[in-house]
Amino acid sequence: MQADKKRRALTLAGMVGALAMGGFLGACSTPTTQHATLPDGSIIGSSDTPPAAPREFRAAWVSTVANIDWPSKQNLNAAQQQAEAIAILDRAKLMNMNAIVLQVRPSADAIYASTIEPWSEYLTGAQGKPPQPWYDPLKFWVTEAHARGLELHAWFNPYRARHDGARSPAASNHITRTNPAAVKRYGKFMWMDPGEESASKQTLDVILDVVRRYDIDGVHLDDYFYPYPIEATPAVAGNQAALDGKPATKAELDFPDTPAWDRYLAGGGRLDRASWRRQNVDHLIEDMYKGIHREKSWVRFGISPFGLGRPDRRPPGIAGFSQYDKLYADAELWLQKGWLDYFTPQLYWARAQKAQSYDVLLDYWIGQNTMGRHIWPGLFTSRIGAPTKDYQPQEILDQIGVTRSRPQAGGHVHFSMVALMQNRKGIADQLRTQSYASPALVPATPWLGSAKPGLPTVKATRLARGMALKFTAGKANALYTVWERHGNEWKFHVVPASKVDWTLNDDGRLGAADAVFVSAVDRLGNESDRIRVWSK
Repeated sequence: MQADKKRRALTLAGMVGALAMGGFLGACSTPTTQHATLPDGSIIGSSDTPPAAPREFRAAWVSTVANIDWPSKQNLNAAQQQAEAIAILDRAKLMNMNAIVLQVRPSADAIYASTIEPWSEYLTGAQGKPPQPWYDPLKFWVTEAHARGLELHAWFNPYRARHDGARSPAASNHITRTNPAAVKRYGKFMWMDPGEESASKQTLDVILDVVRRYDIDGVHLDDYFYPYPIEATPAVAGNQAALDGKPATKAELDFPDTPAWDRYLAGGGRLDRASWRRQNVDHLIEDMYKGIHREKSWVRFGISPFGLGRPDRRPPGIAGFSQYDKLYADAELWLQKGWLDYFTPQLYWARAQKAQSYDVLLDYWIGQNTMGRHIWPGLFTSRIGAPTKDYQPQEILDQIGVTRSRPQAGGHVHFSMVALMQNRKGIADQLRTQSYASPALVPATPWLGSAKPGLPTVKATRLARGMALKFTAGKANALYTVWERHGNEWKFHVVPASKVDWTLNDDGRLGAADAVFVSAVDRLGNESDRIRVWSK
């Protein structure tokens, strides 16, 4: 999601490719089903029973850091913040998206009620100050997302303690004041040191606290592990060059974790420093994956790393920044150990940019996915309308098409929601009418559970110009699917489980349905058998 100035300044270029807009391909880690889709979203078929439900993760990141997406500025009152949240959720629902990835911990702070970390300044303008009038923003987002049939994934920054754009002083319960030894200054940032056990423990405690107390659907980590390297100051670089007897050149400032490193060596540690740093992050990732699922088996864990893999494994022609060597993020290992449920590499480059080709990088990560986890790449949709290296909407549409053409990739995430809210160059309209013409279920996650939910209980009553459906809520159900048949065409709907009463209006082109089928869907995306609730 690259939510700060450094990440927004990435260099990207245009692309080549085409997306066949007349069809929809739902993909996951299991064989895919292709549906020919008409412009109004109806699906061509001829069976007496509905086809397989379209499956695709369609999400957008909602950044709170620096007020990129929400809230639009600091110190809005509770009603204004809630109105902006509802507008985002309504737009996502209108576009037939099915998930929001909301940043809940931008800088060792919280946009929810926490006893561990302070309220974020991005809500109220002052760290530690709660919203006024008081409410719990995360609870509000979860409730309103589920009411629209949308998943809500809570996005955490694992180690950043203070953003360089922070305007208010640290609150008394911020880690920079409660545990300053676990925090290191790195350039303009304050950073929780991954080598300090107390720092990693706080991150794990924070995340498991949210899993316990909130009805979230997923936990999501971004790409910031050890910090992105910054240049040493000219004095530092110059002095070191003088000591080395060489001309002054640009040098990277090393992360100041010497106390933790010295303790590791004194305890008999034998890894080199880079491997030790990677091991620190690996331990957190493994503990997080296991801890989340001990708390709630249905909460999925996803990571969105930088999009380039290890230099020693890259396909020919791929070049650029190494997160393995600079962020100490061994993303390939996490995939191959199965320490995550979905993997969202930030593929923020165009198809035509050969050294970071979208197509080649997607195939690379698919090839690393030996455990068959979900691959849902991140797309740089906010590049549309950017001052430099501007994307056209077709860039994003084509990348979605490429992703759909890979059976092992089952969705994507847009960075960020602001581009869709602003409908830059019509991208939201084009997604709604073309790529997302029909709703889709999130791909199922069978390694966390694959039992079918029970059949729904539904009563159907024919109305003058539609049909009333009355559901008896099932405890395990998150959604219902509703299929209406019009001859050889099917229309597909996704209904939140909270909607006990739902009206199916007659189609203006197709008229009244000649059959209606319903199924239940649980929190892991498992679908029950379909039942016919009405037919002519």
